[in-house]
Amino acid sequence: MTPASLQALDGLRDLTTLKWYVIPLLAIVFYIYAVEINKARRTSNWNAVLAGLTIFGMDFINETWNGWVLHLSQRSACWTAPGDTALRTMVGWNIEIMFMFLLSGIIYYYTLSENREDKILGIPDRWFWAIGYSVFCVFVECLLNIGGHLVWEYPWWNRSFGGVWLIFFFGYFHFYVAALIVIGMKTLRAKVITVASLYGIAIVANVVTAGLLGWRY
Repeated sequence: MTPASLQALDGLRDLTTLKWYVIPLLAIVFYIYAVEINKARRTSNWNAVLAGLTIFGMDFINETWNGWVLHLSQRSACWTAPGDTALRTMVGWNIEIMFMFLLSGIIYYYTLSENREDKILGIPDRWFWAIGYSVFCVFVECLLNIGGHLVWEYPWWNRSFGGVWLIFFFGYFHFYVAALIVIGMKTLRAKVITVASLYGIAIVANVVTAGLLGWRY
């Protein structure tokens, strides 16, 4: 395994690494969701909450298959986050990243125009911001990679032209597409079932690999 992989595995899900700053960050996330749930109860519009949960669920699935890449290759995941963290939950995931993705969908939702027909530079508003946020996230990832906080091992997942496009589409853009699909559904029941399915896929995949196969990544 690469040095970054070994470093990412060191202290994986080790609660002794927890830092006190996790507590106020957790409180902030809880507060935002509590406000959105309260608002949804009064308006019957659950889209902000569901957008947040959708993007987090998509990232949960992404981090799951990323761990599979490490196990199956016995070399490296597509990305590893070996640096200092309050809690490394998977080889490419930590508690700070998780908090960010829990809020990312809500931020995206409130960026959208209330008029679904609005366009920006000729692009439908919803798709413009899905592209824009994906581009911004890739830019931040490149900065993290340059700083050594996010390590990419493979030539097809790096800062090259082809690699950046792959990260754009499979690292972020499909997260926002999923959020668009969910909030565009006609019934709350369909939305809830879809979001629950994302978590079901990720949880079952992790239970099978960790519980039955003994994988731990």
